[in-house]
Amino acid sequence: MRRMAEPLLDRARRAGRRWVNGDPRAHYVICGHDALAYWVVKALLATEVQSGGIRITLVVPERRRTDSPDGRDIEGVEVVRADRLDEVTFRRAGLAGADGLALLHQDDVGNMHAALCAQEVEPRLRLVVRMFNTSLANGVRQIFPDSAVLSDASMAAPAFVAAALGEVAPTHFRHGGRTLYVARPDDVHPDDVVCAIADTRDAQEVRVLPADEGDADVVLAEATGAPPGTELAARRLRRARRRRRPVVMLVRAVRSFATRKIGIAVLVLLAVIAALGGLYAGTAHVSLGQALYLTLVTTLSGQDPEPGKPVAQQVMQVVLNLAGLALIPLITAVVVDGIVNARLALHTGRILPERSGHVVVVGLGNIGMRVMAQLCDFGVEVVAIDKDPNARGVPLARRLGVPVVVGDAALEETLRVASVESCQALVVVSTDDGANLRAALNGRALTDELRVVLRLFDGDFAERVQRAFGIGISRSVSYLAAPSFVAALLDRAVLATIPVGRHALLVTEVSVAAGSELDGRALGAVDRPESVRLLAHARAGQKYDWAPDRRLVIVAGDRLTVVARRAGLNALLRETAPPEPPPPPGASPRPAGTPPRPAGLPGPREAED
Repeated sequence: MRRMAEPLLDRARRAGRRWVNGDPRAHYVICGHDALAYWVVKALLATEVQSGGIRITLVVPERRRTDSPDGRDIEGVEVVRADRLDEVTFRRAGLAGADGLALLHQDDVGNMHAALCAQEVEPRLRLVVRMFNTSLANGVRQIFPDSAVLSDASMAAPAFVAAALGEVAPTHFRHGGRTLYVARPDDVHPDDVVCAIADTRDAQEVRVLPADEGDADVVLAEATGAPPGTELAARRLRRARRRRRPVVMLVRAVRSFATRKIGIAVLVLLAVIAALGGLYAGTAHVSLGQALYLTLVTTLSGQDPEPGKPVAQQVMQVVLNLAGLALIPLITAVVVDGIVNARLALHTGRILPERSGHVVVVGLGNIGMRVMAQLCDFGVEVVAIDKDPNARGVPLARRLGVPVVVGDAALEETLRVASVESCQALVVVSTDDGANLRAALNGRALTDELRVVLRLFDGDFAERVQRAFGIGISRSVSYLAAPSFVAALLDRAVLATIPVGRHALLVTEVSVAAGSELDGRALGAVDRPESVRLLAHARAGQKYDWAPDRRLVIVAGDRLTVVARRAGLNALLRETAPPEPPPPPGASPRPAGTPPRPAGLPGPREAED
């Protein structure tokens, strides 16, 4: 039976684990070797739990698996190098007595095996597992009651979809009997606005939770009428159903239906038949329409022989019969060749009809296939590009009827096959930053007005790209997903994550403990410009008040629903936590030389976000 969620310090104090080695800090073990592990470690280091700090042990392979940072070089983190996650490795990492374990490898079965080994070392463990297969995830939850199974691709895909369609992030969640969603102020009634989210008019300096709510162009609103997103989906569907250019489609279809040699042979043969038809009209003294009729009948059937005809007509009839014998096999060859080409186009993407108003998705890995599936759910036409014909998302693309172009998206020819010059957005989500940038720049070279959504890991690199090339929409899957993994590891309930540019806002509920800093203060003390915004307040056992009086005094047991940046939420959690208990006899409150905060914290911007 799953334990009730408890403050981490209370749980650790009763278990007697925290003070064994004289270290009062919470201990978390992170296993991973990619960008997600890097951002989870960064976010954990920026989190000060009630004890005043945390201790992180990172388990990585002996050698780097990717070119991107994996966290092993972050200062203040204990690193254990091991190529196998087994009981020996977990004991070396100090898992016995730890507060939580995060398994972040991109191997569902491997994570399951590691979780079973970890249970042998520490049965009472908060477990957070990264998994792609939802059916396997359900099995993990049954085996490990105190666990959270998350998919970074599922959490980040909506942000890419919204950016591709030029809409606000499609964040919808239900809390306190209300459905809230992110929208533009002009798209909602003023009475439905709950709070201001961000001012994004300056792409180079996005301001989240601005002090003056009138400056915001992104708000959190309550859904009071039609279900949120209904009109949004309708607009997407209308955009996807734009009529294609019929003349261009006809020319391209004719051009792609048969090979060049067969096409030339058919055209020459038709020209011969047309010339003989003209001669037939002159010799038989009939109209041009009658001559065309007689010519086609003679060509296709070879009938109507008349010995009494003039010699010229007999010669033309013989030639027409011969032409008919050649025309029928050529027609058969054209049909067969067209069918073969269509099958080849389906598998290799070499031949595709002209399109417009669609979305081109580059990369059919975990995130690419999620983005493709969600776009198809909205009724948006999609064309996919991937170098690997056996990429993970190719079978799903076949089932959804999405054309797949097999080729290098960094080449202009590949982008032209996918009709990038007439699409509404190019979403580049492969795992190679360099290849993603080349594809984005080549797409912009085809059309200056192309909306490009770019997946980049390096935040500094993304800002430089934005300034240099004007590609302002960039997303990091790991960066967007890391807050949810950290919240699950700390056993916190995150209601929603709202991506705004390269920022991530967290919507969560916080309980006020007796004797905490906020106990006895006014509700107005919760709000902090550009950091924390109070959404709702509830007394113990009472309903939520979505428009509370900021002069109301906070008492122990109150529940505060807030939207906040990471640093603001961390500060709020410290202010609502109970006073730190005294150490056991003979134990020092903090080991000598332990800094108030772990070393190696991220820079100001990363710490806030």
